[in-house]
Amino acid sequence: MPNESKCKVKICGTTSIHDACLAADAGANYSGVLVEVASSERSLTTTQAVEIANGSPIPTVLLLYNRITADIKEVVSRIQPFAVQLLGQEPPQHVEKLKRVVTCQLWKSVYLPAGSPENVDMSEIRAQMQAYCDAGADFLLFDTVDTSIDPPRYGGTGKTCDWHVAAELIADSPLPVFFAGGIRPDNVKDAIETIKPHGIDLCSGVEASKGIKEKQKLEQLMEQVKLAEEM
Repeated sequence: MPNESKCKVKICGTTSIHDACLAADAGANYSGVLVEVASSERSLTTTQAVEIANGSPIPTVLLLYNRITADIKEVVSRIQPFAVQLLGQEPPQHVEKLKRVVTCQLWKSVYLPAGSPENVDMSEIRAQMQAYCDAGADFLLFDTVDTSIDPPRYGGTGKTCDWHVAAELIADSPLPVFFAGGIRPDNVKDAIETIKPHGIDLCSGVEASKGIKEKQKLEQLMEQVKLAEEM
């Protein structure tokens, strides 16, 4: 059944039509598919992504990492996603250029450090958010970067950042923000109530194993999202 909650839900790291359908059945709004992202165990080829996007009952968000404009344009023309989410260190100028050559929405990941907030440069992140807004991004997505490993892992860490820092930044954001990083069925209600994002985004929190979604966890997640909306 369709999701009636105000907080949107994106289930990321989708690796099959079956899992896109599970997410849709539970009430999620979007399915995220990674394409040729070397750091992710859930990454697919363009051909596999085309199949999932064509078979998914909910809109597909295509996740790409530090790809040049021409590459993105070609991948978008093949997959025809609802949106492209830029995962890397793409500058605002890249978003501006893409806006002229693709017709789908453009989402941009902004990274907050996993763990405690002492190393968060709030003014720098606010400047980034405004710059991506000015460049034409449609949505921002806050995710965590794990700097405890080398090289650092951007997104897909399963780790949380400081929620109060995220809440402060989201309250000031010039664009709607999805929130990711360590979200699970058992903490999503608290996350929504504390951070008040436009939407939440998660992957490992609803998996049976890496890359395989679990029906029961998806249903539990959506139940908690709806409970948060009733508060």
